[in-house]
Amino acid sequence: MTPYEFSTSLAPLTQHKSIAPIFQVLALCITFVVAQAARFDITNRCPFTVWAAAVPGGGRRLNSGESWPLEVPAGTKGARIWARTGCSFDQSGHGRCETGDCGGLLKCQAYGSPPNTLAEYALNQFNNLDFFDISLVDGFNVKMEFSPTSNGCTKGIKCTADINGQCPNALKTRGGCNNPCTVYKTNEYCCNSGSCGPTTLSKFFKDRCPSAYSYPKDDQTSTFTCPGGTNYRVVFCP
Repeated sequence: MTPYEFSTSLAPLTQHKSIAPIFQVLALCITFVVAQAARFDITNRCPFTVWAAAVPGGGRRLNSGESWPLEVPAGTKGARIWARTGCSFDQSGHGRCETGDCGGLLKCQAYGSPPNTLAEYALNQFNNLDFFDISLVDGFNVKMEFSPTSNGCTKGIKCTADINGQCPNALKTRGGCNNPCTVYKTNEYCCNSGSCGPTTLSKFFKDRCPSAYSYPKDDQTSTFTCPGGTNYRVVFCP
């Protein structure tokens, strides 16, 4: 239903004085939610090219120093931003990436393949709060910062350790460092049953990036909030 259809279909109802205020409040609420759309400024400060990816949003090549402003609708959830490395695409936008590949497309329509450092978020959720985090549950490929830039919200997250250089042999892979779930695929590491705890391998990530998710149930120290309508920046290699 378009906004026009919405307004005209309610017009006869709002002529009744008893329910008109209800629809006036509803209209105000709809306007408020629309106003909460967020802007994400995605910047590559790595000394090499990355192919930024976002769901929703798509993807684009970012040479060192370049940025991508991305507008995201209010209420978006299950969203991710990440960097892809070692990519090659043809003129039609088809190709492949060494890390973070999303089905061989320049403009991603699905999540990327591990390993990839993830900026995850959900906008305008419980109490109109945004929830955001950096996750290493899909492994690590580039250093990352994920921080608010407006609305008086100042608490950001960084993961800037040399995880690739220090990666345990069992988790090493081309272009990055795998999370143990990717390698072993067991409940101990993947929480397939919904119940698991930290392991020696997940602690490798947690010790180096204490504010980032190191395993699927690592919520208490790894989830951050801002008021709905906040804008953000994601920086690769801050």
